[in-house]
Amino acid sequence: MESARIIATVARVVRDVGIAEELAQDAVVAALEQWPEAGVPDRPGAWLTAVARNRAVDLVRRREVYARKLAEVGRSLEDVPPPPDPAEQDDIDDDLLRLVFTACHPVLSADARAALTLRLVGGLTTAEIARAFLVPEPTIAQRIVRAKRAIAAAGVPFEVPGGADRAGRLASVLEVIYLVFNEGYAATAGEELLRPALCEEAMRLARVLAALMPQEPEVHGLAALTELQAARLPARTGPGGEPVLLADQNRGRFDRLLIRRGTEALARAGVTRPDAGPYTLQAAIAACHVLAPRWADTDWATITGLYTRLEALNPSPVVRLNRAVALSYARGPAEALALVDALAAEPALRSYHLLPSVRGDLLARLDRPAEARAEFERAAALAGNDRERELLLARAAGLGG
Repeated sequence: MESARIIATVARVVRDVGIAEELAQDAVVAALEQWPEAGVPDRPGAWLTAVARNRAVDLVRRREVYARKLAEVGRSLEDVPPPPDPAEQDDIDDDLLRLVFTACHPVLSADARAALTLRLVGGLTTAEIARAFLVPEPTIAQRIVRAKRAIAAAGVPFEVPGGADRAGRLASVLEVIYLVFNEGYAATAGEELLRPALCEEAMRLARVLAALMPQEPEVHGLAALTELQAARLPARTGPGGEPVLLADQNRGRFDRLLIRRGTEALARAGVTRPDAGPYTLQAAIAACHVLAPRWADTDWATITGLYTRLEALNPSPVVRLNRAVALSYARGPAEALALVDALAAEPALRSYHLLPSVRGDLLARLDRPAEARAEFERAAALAGNDRERELLLARAAGLGG
């Protein structure tokens, strides 16, 4: 999680995110060499940042091309300020925010912007990003390499843009923050279901954006969505880290402070507006879940209606799948199963483990245990996260056979 801040600080010096990432990695190598003998410093993140930044300054001094770039913007090496203290990093003049906007520059395609930011800011692996996009891993690897080259070749400035340019790049910034949060909320791979640090980083960036652009409803919508979803994190896993389904979660463990922050942000976003955006609508769905005192009190009719509005804005197969789940509780599993079966031919869902997982749940509720068991087993085979796989296999075993 320190890597994003280190890369952001170094990028301010070298003006090249690819080189900044390499220097951040060099700092980690230096730590592996020195810390076993000298001991881990009191502030390891600051130590890594200082080493990476010093190497960046040395590199700029050695390379004439970078010296020319610094001269063009009227800055000398002595003008480059030291990295900010972590306690001061919530203001809008934030290197990390600059890094996000740089990675989201229009010189890149929308897919490349999201992939690069997830790599640099979220610290996700290429495999994790590929699963987030539901595309092959080599495609993401090529996308990231080409994105770095394109930014360097275009001389993209390391800054938060102003005016119309800022508004034009906002959509891709919101998208990548959303994807970073999702990776923390439900890790696509690994031994743990949650990566809370990623959720915290996404929430922090969403708050910074809300302070920077208070007149943008969707910024508040994204902030509300991250806060309301994060409110459930303490209840999403059991004592051993095992996943706990929403129906079984202890609502007394929901974070009331985050719920209050999220509902306040949702009010600023304006879910009742006819032109409410996708993040605002998803935040409203999340609010329905966290505000219901019990699972049985969930307002599934309202949730179904919100998903219908969301589908009109974003007619993706994943949104249709989620709408089918809501519909199954509002009007029964039989009607929802027909919708889910219609999604089976969607290429984007071919390797998406939640499709057979949802289908298994619907079949179980329709008292078709053998078919449900097969679907849960298929979902487990597709799941990349160990904890999710264990849960799916346990659900299959619970149906006997």
